Formats: sequence, structure tokens, C-alpha cells
Amino acid sequence: MGNGQAGPQGPQGDLPLSEGILSELEEVLRARKGASPETSYVARLYAKGLDAILKKVGEEAAEVIIAAKGGNPSQVIYETADLWFHTLVMLAHLGIPLEEVLEELTRRFGLSGLEEKARRE
Repeated sequence: MGNGQAGPQGPQGDLPLSEGILSELEEVLRARKGASPETSYVARLYAKGLDAILKKVGEEAAEVIIAAKGGNPSQVIYETADLWFHTLVMLAHLGIPLEEVLEELTRRFGLSGLEEKARRE
């Protein structure tokens, strides 16, 4: 699209959505590591530690399941965004770059699901 509007290529225009908003969000999450827990929800999660972050990821995963069972697409989208957000918080807390997850997805893209599973076993 290139006009700054959300669309097939995301809000940044030239970048695919996964490289645009997700990369920007990753930068914000890294920056929040130095923020005050009194002023930042993410900094508060970081301060509470990994167990609190993992609890939040689990809660959000359950909410995605409930939304999917409910059959309301907009609710599924909303809850999936929450799950992805909190998963990114977890990755940032652990110091795992988003790029590594995207590379793993790229690696798997050319494999059948059964072939990929066999390689892990």
C-alpha cells in the first residue's frame, strides 16, 4: 500500500506486517525494561518476574480458546492480539529476539508438519 494505512503490507507501507508492527512492538518492549513499574504495565510485568509473565501468557491462551469456541471472530482477533503481545513480553524478558522465532517459522515453512515433527523426535 505504501500510504501509511493498514493493509496487506501493514501500517508501515513497505514492510510486511510481521516485520513492521511486531518489530516496533519488540523495540517498545525492550525500552520498557528500563521503565518504572509505576508508569508502565510492561515494566510492572518485568518487575514481577518470569512466573507472572508466564501466568499471563497462559491466561491469554485460555481466553483465545474460549473466544474460538464462542465463534465470534472479532473476539478471537482481540484475544489473539493479547496472547501475541504477552508472548512478545515473555520473549523480551528472556532476551530472545523476535527474529529468531521468525527464522524458525521460515525454516519450518518448507517442511510438511509430519516431516518437521519427525526431525524433532
